[in-house]
Amino acid sequence: MKYSKILAGCMLLLTQATAQKIDRKALVQRHNVHNTAFDSLGSLTVGNGEFAFTVDATGLQSFPALYANGVCLGTQSEWGWHSFPNTNNYNITEALKTYTLNGREVTYAVQGSKEGRAKEAVEYFRQNVHRLQLGNLGLVILLANGQPAQPKDIKNIDQTLDMWTGEIRSAFTVEGVAVKVFTVVHPEKDEVAVRIESPLLKQGRIKASLRFSFPTAAFLDGGTFYKEEGHTSEISSQADNSAVIRHQLDTTSYHAAFSWSNGPAKLSKSGAYYFELTPGKAATTFSFTCTFAPAYRKTELSKGYADAQKKSAASWASYWNKGAAVDFSGSADKRAAELERRVVLSQYLLRAQEAGNEPPQETGLTFNSWYGKPHLEMPWWHAAQYGLWNRTALLEKMMNWYSKPAVLANAKALAQRQGYEGIRWQKMTDPDGNESPSSVGAFLIWQQPHYIYFAELIYRDKPGKAALDKYRDLVLQTADFMVSFARYDSATHRYVLGKGIIPAQETFKAEETYNPSFELTYWYWALNVAQQWRTRSGMQPDARYDAVLKQLSALPQQDGIYYPTESAKDSYTNPKYRTDHPIVLGNMGMLAPVKDIDTAVMRRTFDWVWNNWNWPETWGWDFPLTAMSAVRLGLPEKAVEALLMPITTNTYLSNGHNYQDGRLRIYMPGNGGLLAAVAMMCAGYDGSTVKEPGIPKNGQWKVRWEGLQKMP
Repeated sequence: MKYSKILAGCMLLLTQATAQKIDRKALVQRHNVHNTAFDSLGSLTVGNGEFAFTVDATGLQSFPALYANGVCLGTQSEWGWHSFPNTNNYNITEALKTYTLNGREVTYAVQGSKEGRAKEAVEYFRQNVHRLQLGNLGLVILLANGQPAQPKDIKNIDQTLDMWTGEIRSAFTVEGVAVKVFTVVHPEKDEVAVRIESPLLKQGRIKASLRFSFPTAAFLDGGTFYKEEGHTSEISSQADNSAVIRHQLDTTSYHAAFSWSNGPAKLSKSGAYYFELTPGKAATTFSFTCTFAPAYRKTELSKGYADAQKKSAASWASYWNKGAAVDFSGSADKRAAELERRVVLSQYLLRAQEAGNEPPQETGLTFNSWYGKPHLEMPWWHAAQYGLWNRTALLEKMMNWYSKPAVLANAKALAQRQGYEGIRWQKMTDPDGNESPSSVGAFLIWQQPHYIYFAELIYRDKPGKAALDKYRDLVLQTADFMVSFARYDSATHRYVLGKGIIPAQETFKAEETYNPSFELTYWYWALNVAQQWRTRSGMQPDARYDAVLKQLSALPQQDGIYYPTESAKDSYTNPKYRTDHPIVLGNMGMLAPVKDIDTAVMRRTFDWVWNNWNWPETWGWDFPLTAMSAVRLGLPEKAVEALLMPITTNTYLSNGHNYQDGRLRIYMPGNGGLLAAVAMMCAGYDGSTVKEPGIPKNGQWKVRWEGLQKMP
């Protein structure tokens, strides 16, 4: 009897645990995106993190001009880069300008006042390299009169993005005839797989088209600029069920390989950069794949749509099942459903577009912003969330980029050129870590500690010798730069950051600015962690690190609140300093309170920023930044309000993208920041004792979560 009661109790506990387990498939699929019309801001993406393909309401990229000023119909891969020939033999040294700062001369690669050849050199190195749009893959549907269908001819649109399987299912009619299109991306290669079902196939009225655009080298490039000169495209081979196109652009070349089933088809060239794949009239279904690659290898021929669909579904199910999950269903607060929608869609978008081997650009693999180049201050907002959502392996993929020989050599050379030790991580860069001239970016320093933060997240997930051995060297070289960058002021007996700094709040002048508040906090946090890495590795603490830690300048404050910088005494009376990122909140939000942070002063700072900041003049990640500060200050309602603040730059479109303005229609640091903030709201942070410290305790919220990690 005794044992039967114990068994019954165990079974009850097991039943309760099972009942509480989140139904992940239901959670994800209740936020599947559904389109019933063409919407230039509602395009949908399938991708594998290294390659992404964004489509219109037809399931392919049939009408790119319609989306040119919205969420563009992009086809991008992390390997797809191009430079225009450097016919004038520009050298990056022509972009350098010498500044006299803190009693010595230092060179920075900047824009600004340069003229003539120097100005041309600056623009060349800003624009090159740039990421390519690999090709525009669309449908050509002929009307009964033989004319191509236009958007107005596409009726009864019913399109769904199934995030659980990574498939887009598109249905519509043309002149009353049904068309269905199924679209996936292969999880292991740059392959778009498509299945078309329609009676129009037997009438010869549906074709697939591939058009190659020409790079504009513009700040924003959505791949809708076409010209015949400067590039060539040719069919290099054709067989019964396959064909290969070779595209040559200056010294850059790559291939698009078609493979098809469900009967015969033929690929034909219809223009200098335009091709059509015409199916035979044997069936009402047609399946094909289009695989993009730098080099064509016959052994890598596609196995077809069914194979890609099966592997896509398995890959996405694994992603959703193995990572963390947050479920707000059952909450009485009406905001909960919208917050959950943003969380699920953000996880999808980041996995589809930003789970590769390089730091991503702000607009993922949809369209170019800043010429397609990654900004190294932003990976925290893109990818730190992977370490909090039980997906550290994806963070480690990106981390491998920092140790590439070319990247590391460039980072070391930058530090040496400026007279510092260790390695200085660039701001605006490229796949090889080359520096891009920027009058703002050249002076940013808050990207520097990110490597240490990422390494710490990885170590917490997998503590032990392997992580220490893999990341220790660059952790310490990163810290070596930080120590040498801190200048000892013998008059005040303290270490000072600057002059020669533009803080994360980019409204300050480099030549005037010193001791930015957030950077002081981040310096202290990262150097302290670097010392811990030395101790964990059996090394003695570094005396230089200790010296800076003990005598680093105090956080600037005035009138009982923290200021963005010590050098700008009018930080809060001058309206221009109430715009851009309210990064002062990161002192106790994005980062744990360290050094001499006073919680009461931080609370007053939070209240002042909340009430006085020019919120319309902010960016998408500023809202999760504010939410994280609210959580650490014990203000859960403010955390929710921050994440859902009704400001344009905090808009989340129907497809989950964080909209900024008419220029920057998507901004993925907002998505990543949202996930980091929600992880902290649920799982807490080092030292937190309140259960789910960012969730209001008013009885209106019900939250279940699994697999989240505490934020450092």
